[in-house]
Amino acid sequence: MRRPLVIGLSALVLASVAVPGSAEPTGRHDFGRATLTGFAALAAATFVPASEPSGSALGTAPVNGIVPPFADQPVQGFSGVLRNADGTFDVLSDNGYGTKANSADFTLRVHRIGPDFATGAVDVVGGVTLTDPNGQVPFPLTRPDRVLTGADFDVESITRANDGTYWMGDEFGPYLLHFDRAGRLLAPPVPLPGVFAPENPAGTPNLGGSRGYEGLALSADGRTLDALLEGTVAGDQPGSLRLNEFDLQRGQYTGVRWTYQLDKPEHAIGDAITVDRNRLLVVERDGAQGVDARVKRVYLADKRDRDHDGKLDKTLVADLLDIANPRKVGGFGETFTFPFVTIEDVVILDDRTIGVLNDNNFPSSSGRTPGKPDNNEFITLRLGDNLGADPRVLRRR
Repeated sequence: MRRPLVIGLSALVLASVAVPGSAEPTGRHDFGRATLTGFAALAAATFVPASEPSGSALGTAPVNGIVPPFADQPVQGFSGVLRNADGTFDVLSDNGYGTKANSADFTLRVHRIGPDFATGAVDVVGGVTLTDPNGQVPFPLTRPDRVLTGADFDVESITRANDGTYWMGDEFGPYLLHFDRAGRLLAPPVPLPGVFAPENPAGTPNLGGSRGYEGLALSADGRTLDALLEGTVAGDQPGSLRLNEFDLQRGQYTGVRWTYQLDKPEHAIGDAITVDRNRLLVVERDGAQGVDARVKRVYLADKRDRDHDGKLDKTLVADLLDIANPRKVGGFGETFTFPFVTIEDVVILDDRTIGVLNDNNFPSSSGRTPGKPDNNEFITLRLGDNLGADPRVLRRR
């Protein structure tokens, strides 16, 4: 095993000299203002037809005008997104209603959605439910049929390997989970050595609740995963997040680790995806919504640590609270904001366009309109400059 490394995130600066052969932008403090190019939304109260009742632990009092429990499973809480070749996207549902205790009747699922940016609508065109039919999970599950629920895992990040299988990051372990294309668990959950969430009975907790794997990035060559924690491990510098490398062929961590430093310790990350061998896009956010939101950003994080401070270098790619909208896309004004408490999905559409989605925490979040549950919004942004992404990442489906 290689000796663990700690590298990470600092000033909003890229080095003025590019690595030979690299197309990455140089000599710029940030990308400038992003522009809204597409807007589509899936209504908050969207459910899987003829599914199972859900939300029984929420009580019966209205939440943002929505009265639980529900006759079906809500299509909500997107915590990860993958691009498909046919123009659809696979999106990962969150663990349900926010905690292990209230999500036992929420089945974990990957939904397939089709945004139509011409009409502003999002269609749900399919999906798979996550299951463990072969008994890979070593601890008791909520359901005897081994359908996985929000009381079993809190899946918060997703990527697709070159063989078409899914890898997901969980917060209860934290664990890495490997599923086939039908949503069947292929191997036992992989724990992170020496790190234990409060829900993990295997050790003394040293990571806060709901602070496990929030970002999971497949390397450009498809050989490794970069798994980013949402919270700081006890004893680490406040606001520092471990980015751990995992070897897919060997099925184990390599021991290589970098550090992403939050702008403030109270912030959190929402997603992380690969740009090239050295760089990732990372969503960083505060915990506020609506008019109280102050920080909702997409950063370019560079592992090379060119200023030698032991943290990934950070470059601002998009301020999600200050997006230019000269064409008034979506019926919004000339400045568009994405003011949600949780923004947990970013996807590269081309070298200068990204997609961003929110996790609407159905029915709890109301960042767009106070007192009304947030829809699942899908926006596309034209960046101020090219990413210079690895061509394999741009082709990835």
